[in-house]
Amino acid sequence: MDDVAEHKFKHRREDDCSAIECYMEEYGVTAQEAYDVFNKHVESAWKDVNQEFLKPTEMPTEVLNRSLNLARVMDVLYREGDGYTYVGKAAKGGITSLLIEPIAL
Repeated sequence: MDDVAEHKFKHRREDDCSAIECYMEEYGVTAQEAYDVFNKHVESAWKDVNQEFLKPTEMPTEVLNRSLNLARVMDVLYREGDGYTYVGKAAKGGITSLLIEPIAL
């Protein structure tokens, strides 16, 4: 997700190589086609994570939740661009909603 976001918004330094550029060169596809392939991989990975999370395991749920929450944060930060490096309204709004103005239960 990071490579897609950085490639779309040209935030990568010239001497850096991205997975998108490598894929485009190796398979002779356009940037949009590479984005589509990578986004399908992300969607497939989320399905795998969700399926595996529902299966019984010896790993404590607290440990699994931490890993899942990290993946969720990365998804939120990179879904609409590079929200980690260039924090935008969506990231600020999400953080504000979660931490500053939470919904009372």
